[in-house]
Amino acid sequence: MNTTLFIAVEGPIGIGKTSLAKAISEHYQFALFEEIVEENPFLGNFYENIEEWSFQTEMFFLCHRFKQLEDIDEQFLKEKKAVVADYHIFKNQIFAGQTLRSEHFKKYMAIYEILTANMPKPNIIIYLTASIETIMERISMRGREIEKQIDPAYLMKLSQNYDHFIAEFERLHPNIPVLRFNGDELDFVANEKDLSFIFSHLEKSL
Repeated sequence: MNTTLFIAVEGPIGIGKTSLAKAISEHYQFALFEEIVEENPFLGNFYENIEEWSFQTEMFFLCHRFKQLEDIDEQFLKEKKAVVADYHIFKNQIFAGQTLRSEHFKKYMAIYEILTANMPKPNIIIYLTASIETIMERISMRGREIEKQIDPAYLMKLSQNYDHFIAEFERLHPNIPVLRFNGDELDFVANEKDLSFIFSHLEKSL
């Protein structure tokens, strides 16, 4: 490609980020980066006791996402190759803001700002949303044992925080398009027409 392209697919837990990122990667022959989730050794304890385990959980995700984003920059973006990822590191601010106590959040954000100071920003954000019922159904369908303990109230708050964060992101970065798709209306995994619909909107931004 003649220009660098970095697409990030974002949204709450279980919304279908990885499935869509894989579909985009396969359709357009873009490099695919998937976030590390189940490798987090604190995640099981986190879902059992969020307050007790939130700092350890969020720090693990921050360090590993930083390393992956650094790899994207070094391996692909500097060589002007197209990349699609099923997350972006800015999501750490959403999760940490929801779960960390005030004093821990301040320390966390100080580290976050240092690590992400020169990290690449995506050219396009694909933001997936859905009702809490749809999210819970999709989490159940993928059958991760570690996610069976997720509190629906936690997911509801997370979805609200995502909406607020994305709206603020659009305000601060008007030059980065955010493509929104509603998972209650689209099932791009089961319905080829829904996936084509997403591709058609993506191509307008490409």
